[in-house]
Amino acid sequence: MKSAALGKRTSGLEVTNISSHGFWLLLADEELFVPFKEFPWFKNASVSEILNIAWPQPHHLYWPDLDVDVAVESIRHPDKFPLISKELRPTKRSSRSAKARR
Repeated sequence: MKSAALGKRTSGLEVTNISSHGFWLLLADEELFVPFKEFPWFKNASVSEILNIAWPQPHHLYWPDLDVDVAVESIRHPDKFPLISKELRPTKRSSRSAKARR
């Protein structure tokens, strides 16, 4: 007996794998790798935060739990979109707190 052909995907967006180096997205028929090195906002995110993803526009992805917006083109070509944001430096208050704990 022959199985029936599978239907079309109802969801055009899926996280297919997460590793220590990043995660893979299936976006329509295209698989993209999102490396933590290029997208550090996801490095310490939980699996559920990474899996909760929206595709509000064809060129735009959004992770509501992380409040992170990413252009699809920046995943395809991260070299064309150099990372501008830096990690926040500790405030003077937090620096004093760290010294007090030593």
